[in-house]
Amino acid sequence: LKAIFHFRYRLNSRATNKMMSATRPAVSPLLRQAYKQTYASLRVGRGGTSTSASTPAKPLRRVQSSSSSSSSTPPPPSEGEGMFTNPWSNAKLWGGFGAAAGWGMSGAAIYDASQSGPEIISLNMTGVLIVYSSLFARWAYVVKPQNMMLCACHVTNVLAQANQMKRGLEYKAEQGGPAGKEEVDQLMKSAGVAGAVGAVAIAGAPAMRTAVAGANLPFGLSAMVAGDAGPFTVHFWAPMSKWLISGASFMDLDRPTDKISVAQFTALTATGFFFSRYALLVKPINYVLCSVNIALFGSSAYHLTRKIKADYL
Repeated sequence: LKAIFHFRYRLNSRATNKMMSATRPAVSPLLRQAYKQTYASLRVGRGGTSTSASTPAKPLRRVQSSSSSSSSTPPPPSEGEGMFTNPWSNAKLWGGFGAAAGWGMSGAAIYDASQSGPEIISLNMTGVLIVYSSLFARWAYVVKPQNMMLCACHVTNVLAQANQMKRGLEYKAEQGGPAGKEEVDQLMKSAGVAGAVGAVAIAGAPAMRTAVAGANLPFGLSAMVAGDAGPFTVHFWAPMSKWLISGASFMDLDRPTDKISVAQFTALTATGFFFSRYALLVKPINYVLCSVNIALFGSSAYHLTRKIKADYL
C-alpha cells in the first residue's frame, strides 16, 4: 500500500500534473495537496524526516480558477446611476433641486437689482448671503458626490449679492445723511475685520486640525473635532453660515411687508426644503446642515406667507 501511494505521488508530480492542471485547474491543486500530506505521513511512519512532518498539516483548500470566480462573483454596483433612480435616496436628484433653488436665489438678487429699488435691500441678510454663498461654493466643490451646478450658482450669488450690498450701502449713505455715512463706514470696518479673521482661520485650520487629532482628548473629542465634518472643515462652517441666514430672518420677523422680496424669500424657502433632505444623502452626512435648513424653511416661509397675505389676499 505504501508503494502504491509513493508511485501515485511521483506520477502525479511529473507528467500527469501538467495534464490535470491544463484540463482541470480547479481540482489539481487539491489533489497535489492531498498526495503531499499522504506521502509525508508515510515517511513519518517509516521514521523519515520531513519539513511537512515537523509542522501541523494545513487543511485542504480548494483553489478556484479565474474563470469560475469571475462567473460566480456578482458585478459591483454601478456608480453612474441616473438622477431619477430611487428618487427618495438619490443625492444627485436632491442636489439638483437644491442647486435649482440656489439659482433661484441668484436670480432673485439679479431681478431685484434690475426691477426693484434699493430701499427693499436688507443689509444684514445681504451680508450673510455673501458669506453663506462663499462657503457653500467651496462645500459643493469638495462634497461627495460633487455638485458643480450648485458651486456655480453660489459663485454667481456672491457676485449678485455683492452688487446688492453696494446698492444698499449707497442708498443708506445718501438717504441717512451724516449718521448714515457713519453707519456705512462702521459696517465697512467690521467687514474688513471679519474678513481678516476668516483668512487667518482658514490658513491655520490644517495645522490646528492635526494638533487636535494628536492630542488624544478624552471622551473621543479628538476624533469628533478633527473628523471629516468637524469645525476645521468647510462641512461645518457652511451649515453654520446658514444658521446666520436663519438668525437674520428671525431677527426681521417684524420687517414691514413692503420691504420683503417675494423672489428672495421664495428661493430661501425652496432652498431650506430641498437641502433638509440633501444633507442626509451626501458624504459625510451633515446633520447640522439638515437642522439649519429646517429652521431656514420655517422662517422664510413665515415671511413669504406674510408678504402673500398682505399683497395678494
